[in-house]
Amino acid sequence: MTPEIALILSILTVSVVLLVTEWIPMEVTALLALGAVALTGLVRPVEALSGFSSPAVVTVWAVFIISGGLTRTGVANIIGKMVLKMAGRREALMVAVVMITAGVMSAVMNNVAVAALMLPVVMDVARQTETPPSRLLMPLAYGCLLGGLATQIGTPPNILVTEALREAGLPTFSFFDFTPVGLVVMAAGVAFMVLGGRFLLPDRNPVRESSERGGGEWKSAYGLNERLFHIRIPRGSPLVEKTLSESRIGSALEVTVLGITREDRTLIAPDPSERLAAGDLLVAEGPAHGIQSLQSWRLLDLAENRAGIGDIFKDPIQAAEVQVADGSPLEGKTLNALGFRERYQVSVLGVSRDGRVHRTRLPNFALRSGDHLLVAGQERFLQQLAKFPELERVRRVSGDAVVERWSLDERLVAMMVPEESSLVGRTLRQTRLGGALGLRVLGIRRKEDPIVLPEPQEVLRSGDLLIMEASPEDFEILHGLEQLEVQQGSQPRMESLLTDRYGLVEAILSPHTTLAGRTLRQLNFREKYGLNVLAVWREGSPIHDGLGDLPLRFGDALLLFGADEKIRMLGAEPDFIVLTGTAQERPRSEKAKVSVSILAAVLFPVVVGWVPIYIAAVVGAALMVLFRCLTMEEAYRQIEWKAVFLIAGMLPLGTALDQTGAARLIAEAVVGVVGPLGPRAVMAGLIALTFAATCFIPTAALVVLMAPIVLRTSMDMGISPHALMMAVAMAASASFTTPIAHPANILVMGPGGYRFLDYLKVGGILTAVIFVVLSVVVPLFWPLRP
Repeated sequence: MTPEIALILSILTVSVVLLVTEWIPMEVTALLALGAVALTGLVRPVEALSGFSSPAVVTVWAVFIISGGLTRTGVANIIGKMVLKMAGRREALMVAVVMITAGVMSAVMNNVAVAALMLPVVMDVARQTETPPSRLLMPLAYGCLLGGLATQIGTPPNILVTEALREAGLPTFSFFDFTPVGLVVMAAGVAFMVLGGRFLLPDRNPVRESSERGGGEWKSAYGLNERLFHIRIPRGSPLVEKTLSESRIGSALEVTVLGITREDRTLIAPDPSERLAAGDLLVAEGPAHGIQSLQSWRLLDLAENRAGIGDIFKDPIQAAEVQVADGSPLEGKTLNALGFRERYQVSVLGVSRDGRVHRTRLPNFALRSGDHLLVAGQERFLQQLAKFPELERVRRVSGDAVVERWSLDERLVAMMVPEESSLVGRTLRQTRLGGALGLRVLGIRRKEDPIVLPEPQEVLRSGDLLIMEASPEDFEILHGLEQLEVQQGSQPRMESLLTDRYGLVEAILSPHTTLAGRTLRQLNFREKYGLNVLAVWREGSPIHDGLGDLPLRFGDALLLFGADEKIRMLGAEPDFIVLTGTAQERPRSEKAKVSVSILAAVLFPVVVGWVPIYIAAVVGAALMVLFRCLTMEEAYRQIEWKAVFLIAGMLPLGTALDQTGAARLIAEAVVGVVGPLGPRAVMAGLIALTFAATCFIPTAALVVLMAPIVLRTSMDMGISPHALMMAVAMAASASFTTPIAHPANILVMGPGGYRFLDYLKVGGILTAVIFVVLSVVVPLFWPLRP
């Protein structure tokens, strides 16, 4: 083994480990691999960057835009609704129709886009036929994957193997060369799901949307009725005439107020600005023990010694003022949404705007250009603020200036944590002092270890003296919360809140979302969209508590309650897919004929061999924008940039495998193991290896790495490279076994209530079926001997 081969195999091993574990983003791994093969001299710098101009990469992003044009003009939606109407109510027929419809559209559209587009339609069919969504959504995802096998542009692996053949100087696959094998594989997959696979699907229905008022399955799945209770606002309460937001009932008790019964009428899904009245009966959703937890705060003793500004600003903590720059990207965003403390490593203690100082409810305070912020933090982080262009005029301020200009000392109080307090041993985040009352703990006097600006994870100890910013109004609200009465003997029912104007619905993150990893609190979800999130369905079970601080994941299903008009508004947001057809954004149906014509104009010259696919796809993408089938901004969102960077970054690694001889070495090992058994065994071994790797490695990256090995194996064995490349491309696209194997699988996981084991059970057997079919069918259409 030469040093070059050892080096490239080391880079390959590290890259595969990082792709499997996702310790860093996959596209970053690809770019690091690109840099590694260039810096070590395994490929020339020009070759390292050639992936970004590769016809395969260009074709992939152009096809994403064309697919987006068909989606935005409603072509696929129209076809899907028309065809699904013919499915009737028989489950076997519905499964077949869903899979075939999704498969046909996936042949010319992005697989994930088809799954996202069909998801609300299939959910509506499930509701109308009283079929659990779990019986139809996994077939939908698998139908999308199977349909992509049928054409050259149906899936990135097909595009990549075609480009690999071209770079090797071999005849390439044409547009419909994939069709014979792809159609047989798709037919086998549909037959398996109809005849046997559907009986392995779970019978789950996580939610019944508001059109099924009497259905009960969503109640047992989410356990909503068990979490509903009444809260009475007593007469003389300090909370009377306070708005819901000001009362902090939701944050203090960790509940959602779904309705307010006042005299003889009920206000459903009240706005946070709704004012409370004496005698109001609130319908709350959440843990009923929240009021009892208020006893924890009673066990805080007001200290005799008054807190001072010196408790906050002591070495190494310093104060500074900074201004939000004109045109700053921070404008209009709240401190919560920005993750200001995490981003800049400083705490905002006040905001000055138009001569007025704001020091309360700062996490939800929306910034404007020209705002002056009082921040506190370590010296090195304050110095770094000047490097951010969105911030300007950073200057240090003394303790005296903080008192004179910001009056910070007026609201400082010190409270002791006594030994018997239930707060002992809990973190600041768990105490919810900030969320419940807006009290900010600015410091902790602790004999052996005083802490300034403690982190939310700081654990309280007996004897701690908490330096907090508070006002008399804050303690008045606390007193009002302690007086709240949980109404005994009356159990509210969710059905009483569901009307023609208000309902329950599920929503998931769209494939093009930018919100993954952010929390509902950072998004200001309730204020922005006017909807209550009652639960999040994740990996087969609901999550009810701590939703505000739960980072959202792709595949999560959010159970929402609110007005139908708000639900429709959410349906128009590109970051969400609302799982009912009536809430979807209105497509540009007047452009439907135009988008179909553009698709035909792209495919015809490719099929007859006049124009290469990558040129036709780029022109088609441009025409989609030119004729306003979608806007340029929408076009950018349709592109799966992760896939583009992943392919472009991994292509040089594949080149290095070939040029260093590492591909030959791996191929010789493959031939040594299965070569004596004949060409069919070699093909079967490559298919099995590809199937196994798709469970962990992104399909595009896998094909890039497999291509040089397959080509070298075909040369050493005298086997047709077209047969082996066809088999590997088909196997790479058949990602059925795990939810993480393909985004389409993750997309349906939440709405279908699937668990990891469901994919392993159904997808594993389907993979075995496809393995047998490929082993038999590929040699029939593509003989193994040239």
